[in-house]
Amino acid sequence: MRKIYILVILFFCCGMSYGQQDAMFTKYMFNSLSYNPAYAGSKDHMAISLLHRTQWWGIEGGPSTQTFSIHSPLRNERVGLGFTAVNDAIGPTNTLTANVSYAYRIPFGKYRLSVGVQGGILNWRADWSKLSLENVADDAFSEMSPNYLNPNFGAGIYFYSDKMYLGLGVPHLIEYDLREENINSPQWAKQYRHYFFSAGAAIPVRGDAVIFKPSLLVKSVGLLSSFNKDEAYQNIGAPTEFDIDMSFMFYQTLWVGVSFRSAVEAITDDSSSFDSVDFWAAYYLSNGLRIGAAYDYTLTRLQTPAQGSFEVMLSYEFDYITKQAVTPRYF
Repeated sequence: MRKIYILVILFFCCGMSYGQQDAMFTKYMFNSLSYNPAYAGSKDHMAISLLHRTQWWGIEGGPSTQTFSIHSPLRNERVGLGFTAVNDAIGPTNTLTANVSYAYRIPFGKYRLSVGVQGGILNWRADWSKLSLENVADDAFSEMSPNYLNPNFGAGIYFYSDKMYLGLGVPHLIEYDLREENINSPQWAKQYRHYFFSAGAAIPVRGDAVIFKPSLLVKSVGLLSSFNKDEAYQNIGAPTEFDIDMSFMFYQTLWVGVSFRSAVEAITDDSSSFDSVDFWAAYYLSNGLRIGAAYDYTLTRLQTPAQGSFEVMLSYEFDYITKQAVTPRYF
């Protein structure tokens, strides 16, 4: 049985920037509201989504994440509202977040620019008694059951049409120190600001029968932290992560894809590593229900003990409006 403290070392060794936005998703294009509040209402109908991810399956205490989201435009079609809830667990730690999103959409011909904000709470807690500690006097574990409830706010922009999109989201603007204020020791648990850049397109191959859909997601942790007046927030070891996805949609029903996840530093200076190659599929039923699944083949040394990662997704779209549209929506 793998010890859960291995997972804690992996996430804490460079100073922890853990929380909702750290969770990675292979099917990120179905979970856009969790990292960009400007996405609320962009489908022009109400949409509900549930997603579960088990990362590094086979390792005790591996990351496990569940998300729920619902969003819809209002009668004033320029306004969209959304709600997201995320439960993220790794080893002895757990993060639960809930956010309400508001987006205002400005039309530019066949394009729209959506500007969004969100507000909510984040509860981070841990139970260090579940660990096998080599040094029980370590200051990092002096508080055996930390539990923090912090408010947070986010913002984003989303520029899109029926055939393309560009987005930039900052889901939590406030950075928090996840430790007792009276402890004078090096950082070990901080929640940093995350930046998400997304882009995608829908390119017809055979009319509406076959659509090629490339997409990209880039996540940077603490992009502007070097300007922070708090020196502890300036040194961040987390790499800049990117996901490149290539997929095909057949007859607006079956969607299959493959993606590659890595870090920019794995290419530029060899200070990080390639992460995974991912395979996924989604199927749309005529009643608005959508089901999907994904499998990640890990490219690091964790592949042998971890046996990869997987996701399952279930969603429902109240697309009575888009069924009447001349041009189908692909995002």
